Amino acid sequence: MVRGKTQMKRIENSTSRQVTFSKRRNGLLKKAYELSVLCDAEVALIVFAPRGKLYEFANPSMQKMLERYQKYSQESDIDNTTKEQDYQHLKREIANMEERIRILESTQRKMMGEDLASCSVKELNQLESQVERGLNHIRARKTKVLVDEIEQLKRKCAEYVDGPVLTSPVLQLGNIQRIEVETQLVMRPPNV
Repeated sequence: MVRGKTQMKRIENSTSRQVTFSKRRNGLLKKAYELSVLCDAEVALIVFAPRGKLYEFANPSMQKMLERYQKYSQESDIDNTTKEQDYQHLKREIANMEERIRILESTQRKMMGEDLASCSVKELNQLESQVERGLNHIRARKTKVLVDEIEQLKRKCAEYVDGPVLTSPVLQLGNIQRIEVETQLVMRPPNV
């Protein structure tokens, strides 16, 4: 005999409902027992009948299972609270970072001479000072790089010539050297 699919709705006939409850309750208790034995699982099952009678199954004991459930519930609540706090903290961090990025991008545009219409005279003076300081740093670095390159070229020339590079008097003007060379120019009448 093939059973048809049972519709999931309340059984209206009270006698049929009581019979179905008894059969399904017993099947449910049997399945809980099988699960605990076959899988070595700790199982607790509590069923209240429509008339208020209690049916239960627990392995190892209902008291231990309830204590464990309460402890797990509290830890889960604490974990959820901690996760929510972490989430809120990360959300604030993201908002702060986005604000910092916006400010830095705005400052960069202003340093490049863009979006200056909203700047006050005081802000423009500060920007000018920052740009001048930056330009001074750039010039100092550029000068150092050039001086280092000149010194390196002098050493290479000294090695190439295998002795002193310059034998004539040298005038130094800043970091640039000039070599003075004496020449004699003699003018004679053409041979006719």
